[in-house]
Amino acid sequence: MTLTLTVSNEVRALAPGFTHVAIEAHGLVNGPSTDASSALLDEAARRLAVRLDGKAPHEDPHMAAWRDTYTAFGSKPSRTRNSAEALAKRALSDAGLPRINVLVDLYNAISVAHLIPVGGEDLDHIQGGMRLVRATGTEDFVTVAGGEETVEHPDAGEVLWRDEAGVTCRRWNWRQGPRTRLTEQTTSAIFLLECLPPLPTTEAEAAGAELAELLEKFSPGARITVRDE
Repeated sequence: MTLTLTVSNEVRALAPGFTHVAIEAHGLVNGPSTDASSALLDEAARRLAVRLDGKAPHEDPHMAAWRDTYTAFGSKPSRTRNSAEALAKRALSDAGLPRINVLVDLYNAISVAHLIPVGGEDLDHIQGGMRLVRATGTEDFVTVAGGEETVEHPDAGEVLWRDEAGVTCRRWNWRQGPRTRLTEQTTSAIFLLECLPPLPTTEAEAAGAELAELLEKFSPGARITVRDE
């Protein structure tokens, strides 16, 4: 069954040019990071360095647009960076990109190489459809702090992704909750590539096609559907 993704009118008013590419995949094979997935992350960091040509990630026009949007819903973009900018800073640092698991490595590599926020959610842990909304401030965001499960509440007006059970990602694409993240046991997932002007739609589509190709390569026989929305 195709997952329903809804963007609220309030979010569209805040960011009228927002688009996303969704990739739904079933029959995936995940596991610990491999030499091959690690090499993709290294190559993504090299592609990023060429793309930026000495500039900082936040100077990229697409990242600047995300900073403006974060400011518009009340978040400080220098403190809570969108996921692509945060990964780009890691990629350019001595620490380098983290190795999580194969599926996360794949979408992180695409995010860094194209400077597009990309997220992955385990479809078996999503309840109902997913909605991009502005928070009331009463929603539950279940996360882990100090090794223990804790419940946070978003700021009123904050943009977030949620399903019927609660918040899945805070501040649009800043922090994902553990309930729906991709684990080594994940076999079905939805991947979201989130884009704002001035990023050309052709760039978003190319990034989505590249991720779909990688998923097919690392999970032969997986059923993959790409949706531009």
